[in-house]
Amino acid sequence: MTDVVEINRLEELDVYTDDWGRLYRETPDASFFQSLDWLRVYWRHFGGFQRLRVLVIGAGRPTAIVPLTVLCEPTRAGRLRVLTWPLDEWGSFYGPLGSDPAAALSAAMLHIRRTPRDWDLIDFRWVPPDSKVRSAYRSAMRSAGMRGRESLWTQAAIVDLNGSWEDYLATRPARFGSELRRQHRRAAEHGPLCYQRFRPGGADCHDDAASLPLYDQCVELARRSWQGSSQSGTTLSHQPVRGFLREVHVAAANAGAVDLNVLRIGDRMAAFAYNYVHAGQVYGLRAGFDPEFAEAGAGTVLLSHMICDSFQRGDREIDLGTGYLAGKRPWMTRLVDVGRITHYAAACLRAQILRVAHRLRSTHRPHFLPV
Repeated sequence: MTDVVEINRLEELDVYTDDWGRLYRETPDASFFQSLDWLRVYWRHFGGFQRLRVLVIGAGRPTAIVPLTVLCEPTRAGRLRVLTWPLDEWGSFYGPLGSDPAAALSAAMLHIRRTPRDWDLIDFRWVPPDSKVRSAYRSAMRSAGMRGRESLWTQAAIVDLNGSWEDYLATRPARFGSELRRQHRRAAEHGPLCYQRFRPGGADCHDDAASLPLYDQCVELARRSWQGSSQSGTTLSHQPVRGFLREVHVAAANAGAVDLNVLRIGDRMAAFAYNYVHAGQVYGLRAGFDPEFAEAGAGTVLLSHMICDSFQRGDREIDLGTGYLAGKRPWMTRLVDVGRITHYAAACLRAQILRVAHRLRSTHRPHFLPV
């Protein structure tokens, strides 16, 4: 039986800082959201009404870490305690840390089955489309004697950076290139164009400048853009998350995970694209443009510069994120299904009511994993 140590207090993770960093680097397709830097800031701001359940797997030198949280969520069946990943819709994908996610998930599910139930629903959201990863969830559920319902959580727009910028343009519709050239010309009518990309190497490279003044300029531009009137409450300028995202920015800069793109027209910031980056994978967190340059296509011009520059840098892919897919379709090379695997506690009536509601609502026949 694999040894599992459960951590319920954030400060108790300090002794695992080095192990977390090692396993983070070993994790296939990891994102900044799986870093301890992210979890620390996220938990300080939003952990007050959640219960931390970080599972450290393996005695001595840990072989995996499975960060989980229990939070109370409103559902169609009433409020339920949900055991899930500590991501809260900020990114597209999440999962265990380590080189063997199948073993990590199996050990985690057995531990969850053995310990007192503090949840009504196990809801693994943000599951990547990789068939091996999804198979790992199935095996882990079976090993713990649980049934899981697979469904679609959302979809993410991905730009694969294979080949060159020219190769990429060749895959786009015929009018795409001519429209880009037209937008560049229109933007240039307002003044000289200047594209800048800030990607500090982090503290380990003695390059951890947080560029807070520039970040704050992006926040102000977001306030003046469509983001200022957005009802999501999660844009850079929204008060409920403004302090959180600013603190994350400092942590990400120190970790070498910031990717900040700016387009200037003349001496004014016309558009920004604020991303996180890890191992050549770029995640587009938020973007915005000055309304005065909307007709000039400032956002389009910036995105074209950013993708072209990523080809030249040798990045692997750009995740444009979920939501607002209509505006992302011209750029993406594929639309990826983000999965969800849910187990409903048999002893919880509300969870079982929700299971039936999910089944009735689904447009596809749900697939239950055999015990």
